[in-house]
Amino acid sequence: MGVLWVAVKAEPRVFAVSVLASALYAAMTVATAQVLGWVTEHVMLPAFRSGHTTAGALSGAAAAIVGVALFKALGVAGRRYYAGLMQYRMQARYRREVTRQYLRLPLAWHHRHPTGQLLSNANADVEAAWAPIAPLPMAVGVVFMLLIAAVSIVATDAAVAVVGFLVFPAIALLNVVYQRRLSPVATRAQQLRAEVSEVAHESFEGGLVVKTLGREGSETERFAAGAEALRDANVAVGRVRGLFDPILEALPNLGVLAVLLIGSVRLESGAMNAGDLVHVAYLFTLLAWPIRALGWVLAEVPRSVVGWTRVRGVLDAGGSLPFGTDGLDAGRAAALEVSGVRFGYEAPGGDEGAGRDVLRDVSFGASPGRTVALVGPTGSGKSTLTSLLVRLVDPAVGTVLLDGVDVRDVRRGGVAEAAALVPQQTFLFDDTVRGNVTLGLELPDERVWEALRLAQADGFVAALPGGLDTKVGERGATLSGGQRQRLALARALVRRPRLLVLDDATSSVDPQVEARILRSLREAQAAEGGGGATVIVVAYRKATIALADEVVYLEHGTVADRGAHAELLERSPGYRDLVNAYERAEAERDGADGAGAVEEAVEAVEGGEGAFR
Repeated sequence: MGVLWVAVKAEPRVFAVSVLASALYAAMTVATAQVLGWVTEHVMLPAFRSGHTTAGALSGAAAAIVGVALFKALGVAGRRYYAGLMQYRMQARYRREVTRQYLRLPLAWHHRHPTGQLLSNANADVEAAWAPIAPLPMAVGVVFMLLIAAVSIVATDAAVAVVGFLVFPAIALLNVVYQRRLSPVATRAQQLRAEVSEVAHESFEGGLVVKTLGREGSETERFAAGAEALRDANVAVGRVRGLFDPILEALPNLGVLAVLLIGSVRLESGAMNAGDLVHVAYLFTLLAWPIRALGWVLAEVPRSVVGWTRVRGVLDAGGSLPFGTDGLDAGRAAALEVSGVRFGYEAPGGDEGAGRDVLRDVSFGASPGRTVALVGPTGSGKSTLTSLLVRLVDPAVGTVLLDGVDVRDVRRGGVAEAAALVPQQTFLFDDTVRGNVTLGLELPDERVWEALRLAQADGFVAALPGGLDTKVGERGATLSGGQRQRLALARALVRRPRLLVLDDATSSVDPQVEARILRSLREAQAAEGGGGATVIVVAYRKATIALADEVVYLEHGTVADRGAHAELLERSPGYRDLVNAYERAEAERDGADGAGAVEEAVEAVEGGEGAFR
């Protein structure tokens, strides 16, 4: 009742109209039985006794029946339309609320909740929560109908009414047993539906890994196990419904038989007339179907409560990022200062104590317009630090300052306007090049091309069949890895950020193109005279690192050293070994590629000579 009351409070007018329409239907249902009883007693039986009737009597009977039917149809149409309107409005409202909450919740919360579960919350759970809304006005109308019918039956014949009314408590008791049996199996089915969605989404996301490693069979088995468990749970729900539905259908009909049996005895004794018996028996016949509407609502209640509980779990989730009211300066590169930052991820179960610190006491700064390289071995916290700089997450301890303002005190959207992150994993939408670069911003093509030139992407974009209007496919499937990275970089640059954070954003680009990209960024900074961007770059290549004004060397989540690249090579053995290892690995990879190219060339020449001979 609490779940249903939420809907009633949200749409009181629509609910009121639907209930009024249902009440009209209920009243006309009872009126139908009364009209048929009157027609039987005053038109049909006199005609049988006398052997003839009049056109006026038949016309009056037909007019009464048709008039009641028209009002009944109006009630049905109004009830169904407004009940459906209420249901779809509630589903739309809570889909929006759930997805808005997803956007409000911090990235740390999303790390603990699989995407498949989130999709199920926003779709299947919302639908389940408001499934009882469609039959609800009908059920309310049934209550009104039962009251009218009870008065009408008692006024007609109290003895028959007593026999007939035994059916109603039997139905109520059966529904109570029904709900207790159905609720646990419906809960399990709803949970399994989310788990199957989670497995499917994960398999689609990892499609490339699955196919390249030949794991289609194991993924099929993993999905099949979840699908079979969901099938079994749905079958269990069907068994419960299959057991109780026939009994619920039969009880009103048994009531009709009991009324006819007792009524025929009363009719023979002269205690009631034929019209009264037709009236009461037909009324019970009509009530058999509306009473099932109560069962429909009750049948949906377990799934509704489960769905609502899961939806409320999202809406009540804490940890949303608070915002202040401060603004940031515009028109010049940002000053960045990181002071005493500590951050750790929570364990999957949400137990903070089970997590571990990824960053500890990290402090460094970047003056406006400067380029700082973050260098460190895998797992040293570089990517986590980039998320803190653009406030995807907040540190547990310490501060991140932009232009001297704590990012937690900046107004909503302020950090996103000033800073841009190009992450390791490039994501492109199934949209045009222009759409992927602008992401909804109304920008002139000249500005888009300017960003593409800075990202060294203008050449291949100009060569595409439709230029800026070329669709790149899902996740940019029609482009190479390096092309996708350059479009993602252009997406950040077109916004003219004051702080640009590159998390290994050119790893799929060859060193020559990467050097041109970084050189174009430096030239743009110099041309704008401090009005460009402060650049923080996670770097591995020595040539890239050498372009930075300062290097921050991370080890085990702490700043092990910082300074110019040449200085760190001199005084930090760990930094020197790491950078040289990166350089040797890249040289070996380039050498292997070159050797492969030579072998291919030799084979081509030999093949050509054979053909010539």
